[in-house]
Amino acid sequence: MTASHSDSLVVLFGATAGAYGAKLGSDERELILLVWQVVDLQNKKVGTLHKSLVKADNLDLSDQCREVSGLTPEGLGKAEPLDRVLQQFSQLVSSDLKVLGRSSYTLCSDGQLLIRQVLHPETSKKNFVLSDCFYSFYDLRKEFHTCYPSSAAVKDQTIKTMAEYLGLGTDEAEEDFGVWQVKTMVAIIFSMLSEDHVFTEPETVKHKYETGPCSKSETVDSETVIRARGLPWQSSDQDIARFFKGLNIAKGGVALCLNSQGRRNGEALVRFVNSEQRDLALERHKHHMGSRYIEVYKATGEEFLKIAGGTSNEVAQFLSKENQVIIRMRGLPFTATQEDVLGFLGPECPVTGGKEGLLFVKYPDGRPTGDAFVLFSCEEYAQNALKKHKEILGKRYIELFRSTAAEVQQVLNRYMSTPLIPTLPTPIIPVIPPPYTIATGSVRDCVRLRGLPYTAGIDDILEFMGDATGDIKPHGVHMVLNQQGRPSGDAFIQMKSADKAFMVAQKCHKKMMKDRYVEVFQCSGEEMNFVLMGGTLNRSGLSPPPCKLPCLSPPAYAAFQTAAVIPAEAAALYQPQALLPSTRTPQASAAAPPTVTYYPAQAAQLYMNYTAYYPSPPVSPTTVGYIAAPPGAVAAAATATHTPILPQPGALVRMQGLPYNTGMKEILSFFQGYQLQADSILMLYNFSGQPSGEALVTFPSLDLAKQAVAERNGQLLGSRCVQLYLV
Repeated sequence: MTASHSDSLVVLFGATAGAYGAKLGSDERELILLVWQVVDLQNKKVGTLHKSLVKADNLDLSDQCREVSGLTPEGLGKAEPLDRVLQQFSQLVSSDLKVLGRSSYTLCSDGQLLIRQVLHPETSKKNFVLSDCFYSFYDLRKEFHTCYPSSAAVKDQTIKTMAEYLGLGTDEAEEDFGVWQVKTMVAIIFSMLSEDHVFTEPETVKHKYETGPCSKSETVDSETVIRARGLPWQSSDQDIARFFKGLNIAKGGVALCLNSQGRRNGEALVRFVNSEQRDLALERHKHHMGSRYIEVYKATGEEFLKIAGGTSNEVAQFLSKENQVIIRMRGLPFTATQEDVLGFLGPECPVTGGKEGLLFVKYPDGRPTGDAFVLFSCEEYAQNALKKHKEILGKRYIELFRSTAAEVQQVLNRYMSTPLIPTLPTPIIPVIPPPYTIATGSVRDCVRLRGLPYTAGIDDILEFMGDATGDIKPHGVHMVLNQQGRPSGDAFIQMKSADKAFMVAQKCHKKMMKDRYVEVFQCSGEEMNFVLMGGTLNRSGLSPPPCKLPCLSPPAYAAFQTAAVIPAEAAALYQPQALLPSTRTPQASAAAPPTVTYYPAQAAQLYMNYTAYYPSPPVSPTTVGYIAAPPGAVAAAATATHTPILPQPGALVRMQGLPYNTGMKEILSFFQGYQLQADSILMLYNFSGQPSGEALVTFPSLDLAKQAVAERNGQLLGSRCVQLYLV
């Protein structure tokens, strides 16, 4: 039994098969020794001293362990496993307390490491349940410094230095390893008791991680935050808390990081209750979660608030119910209602508060994103819900997985900050961008970057190039994507001259970007163009592109007469008359007028300035970027002659819910029989250069477009149900 004000201490000492002293537990090695003795604080008596070897799964002892402890694999091979030793510990302590006439006790160890960095992590990995006595303990070093303020700082204390400060004998050779340490700790405690020291405030270990919201107005100490990297994508906040078992994480202190598509990227920010706990967490760098090792680095409070902080009252109210299990639903039909979701989950997994336990994620204009969060009051209900992963609701399969309060905030922050055009004000002002072309020719004024991290973006490339960024041509950064529209690890950069390209190749070749070295080669515009169009460039020379559309985001080269990319949200809000001419004669079509994009005339005009907008977004050719237009530019645009954006007459249909690896070939097959050509399809991409899951399709006539919407809306393309809208 333990109590808040115990009348006894159990002095505890332990060792692992690896590091000793200040690095105890930092190498994940198992416990091999426990030594303990009961101390009666009232009568200043002691019980029997016990020493127990522990049989580890791995008996390969480190050199330091062999030298310091004198233990051998042969001796440990005859010992009991940890679970049996812990049972014996509880039984023997209870027996000693009975002999001394005491009923309660608290553990006392030399520092924090044995309890927090060894016992809790190891038992958690082995799925043992530690008794309550291991969740409260006295740190002898802290108690000693409190009793003797003039002694060395807590972090510099050891059993030997404390004994020397008190003038106690320090000949370790007289006793077995572990026995001397416990006897000396007991002697130190008796000296402290003679100074009327009282043990009143033990260290505590949290039994479980507490979830909760975080406000952007909070102040988060940067000395309490770490970044964990390399997490399995399916990790939940509870999994991360288990990885840091033994350390006290702040309430709502686990924030899973999301990538630009709203999916987990294998990183998390974790906030601890104080800097001491954070420093112990850093010692778990490259410890394992399952078969994966996790990297642990320092982070800042600002980074934590950016991920976990929120300002929405709706979210705060949703997360106000404490100790709830949060499940995220993804892929919901856009027409799904609260009743639909509750019906999908069924009576076996009741939602906390019914409809109040549901939170639909929406864009700023109120359109649903297909995501929702659900609260459950217990683990059993949440597990029942997770069993419905990839079951069908309507015509779509639904993904369900564990989530966190920080993820709720992050997802809502991301969608609510998405730049949208809320209305279509008039008049519409056409702005004609300067022509954009891919360089050609044999002048070697370009460089090729190979081996980029797949997470690298434009900002990373510019930082990588350093001072040479000033020598890049406007819109001269081209990310090469693979057939699935994902980064291939290659990029091309157009420099202002061949000399500049040569200098960059010499300076940056095999320079590190994040954790990878990047190769940099000088090349010509012609070579760059071949690769961007789907060909290959290697030591054997150039291989021409295959006879298919380029595997790039979105095709807007001269060979494929398509228009500049429109954000999907903006395209949906434009009226057909703003995009298509009411009539067009063959003569007008043959004129091949310049491409025009339309922008609303507002007090703060939205203006596409290709010359000033530098660098280009992380795709090539350029994606739409919006900045405030200078008044002169607006006036000039208003007087310009313009023609609509689409290259051919007809009616426009918007596709939503496309698989992210969908190409033009799949869309042509989807609309087989509707007289479509490749240049009538415009794939839409988000501002990170990734497919948005949407496309604009131009049909030869309005009747044919209506027929396609009526016949093909809701049909499957791959495994996804595609929604069609007449724009």
